[in-house]
Amino acid sequence: MARPIFRCVKVSAINYLVDAGPVVGLFNRQDQWHAWSASVLTVLEEPLATTETVWAEVCHLLRTARPCLLAAVNAVRTGGLRLLPVWEQADRISALLEKYPQMDAGDASLVVLSEKLPKAKIITTDVRDFTIYRRFRNESLPLIHP
Repeated sequence: MARPIFRCVKVSAINYLVDAGPVVGLFNRQDQWHAWSASVLTVLEEPLATTETVWAEVCHLLRTARPCLLAAVNAVRTGGLRLLPVWEQADRISALLEKYPQMDAGDASLVVLSEKLPKAKIITTDVRDFTIYRRFRNESLPLIHP
């Protein structure tokens, strides 16, 4: 039996947060980031997490690639990819959205999750925006990117 792509563990053990781009790239071989996403995400022996908002973006982006969408849903269903809530911090998300006009709600939710899990690195293909964003109001985000 093949080893699962993601492993399920306690939230406190999460060292990696993942943005929509790498998840889409992993499951969709036609995606421009497939090779990079697979090379990063399949070799990590660490748990991965994202926010429900980012997950909704993944589902939207994979909506026309049904087998890819089902594989991604299966990763969540089996507990391999953890979906963590952040909307109890809606005030912080709102402040981030006001500060960064290019930021969407998914990006803001990842920044807030990064503040909740400060040792976690964000895996993203969105280098342009995530190098601009700051957590704790002035600290750059720890990133893994192409």
